[in-house]
Amino acid sequence: MLTQFAIRLICGLSVVWCVMPRAQVTSGFFRIQMLVTLGLSALAGISAGHFMGDDAAPTLLSPLALQVVAGTLGLLSFIGSVAWTLERRSGGGRFGFAIAAISTVTLILNCVSQKSLSTLAGNLYWLSELATAGVSGAAVGGMLLGHWYLTAPTMSTSPLNRVNVWLGFWAGLRLLLAIVAMAMFHAAVFGDGTSSNSGASSTHLVWLSLQWLCGMLGPLACSVMVQRIMKYRNTQSATGVLFVGVIFAFLGEMAGALLRNELQLPL
Repeated sequence: MLTQFAIRLICGLSVVWCVMPRAQVTSGFFRIQMLVTLGLSALAGISAGHFMGDDAAPTLLSPLALQVVAGTLGLLSFIGSVAWTLERRSGGGRFGFAIAAISTVTLILNCVSQKSLSTLAGNLYWLSELATAGVSGAAVGGMLLGHWYLTAPTMSTSPLNRVNVWLGFWAGLRLLLAIVAMAMFHAAVFGDGTSSNSGASSTHLVWLSLQWLCGMLGPLACSVMVQRIMKYRNTQSATGVLFVGVIFAFLGEMAGALLRNELQLPL
C-alpha cells in the first residue's frame, strides 16, 4: 500500500502540473515540486514488494518492475528539476508530462490483475484509483501553490483557481464512482439479511465512513470554500483551507486503501 500511495501522489501532482497554466507560475515552484516527486519515487522503489501481505492479490506489475519504474520516475524528476532551475521551461514541461503519463499507467497496472480488467468491478477499481490520485494531487499541489504566493505575491491567482476547480472535479468524480460501487456491492458491505452474509465488520464500516466523509465530501467542501475565498484574492486563507483538504484527502485515502485491501471491493 505504501508503494501505491507514493505512485498515486506522484500521479496526482504531475497531472496538476499538466492542467495548470504553467506560464503564470514561476519556475521555482516546479523545481521544488519535482524534488518532491523525486523523494516519492525513492519511497516507492524502496517499499516495492516489502509491505505486501501474503494474501495480497497479484497485479500486472511485479515488485521488480515497480522498482524500475520508480527509478525512471526519480531520474525524470531530477532532470526535470534541473531544467526548471536553468529556466528551461519547455523542457521542464515535457518532463512533467512524461512523469504524468508513466505514473498514470503504473498506477493502473499496479492495482488490477489481467483477469479483473475484463470485469466491471476491475475497471471501477482503477477508475477509483485515478480519481483518488486526482483528489490527493490537487489538494497537495494546491496547498503548496498557495504557500508559493508568499515568495511570489504578484503572481496571478488563476493557477490556484484552476487547481481548485480540478480538486472539486476529482472529488465529485470520486464520489460518483463510490456511489456506483456502493449500489453494486451494497449486499456485500451491509449484508443481505442471511447468516451466511452478515456484511462488513464494524471496523470496516468505520473505514467506510472515514473514506466518504474525509476522502470525498471533505475535499469537495474545501473546494467550494476556496472558490468563495478566492473571490477576495485571499490566497493565504485559501491555503489554510487547502491544508485541511490535504488532511481530509490523506485520511480518506488511507481508510479507502485499508477497506479495499480487506474486502477486495472497489469501494
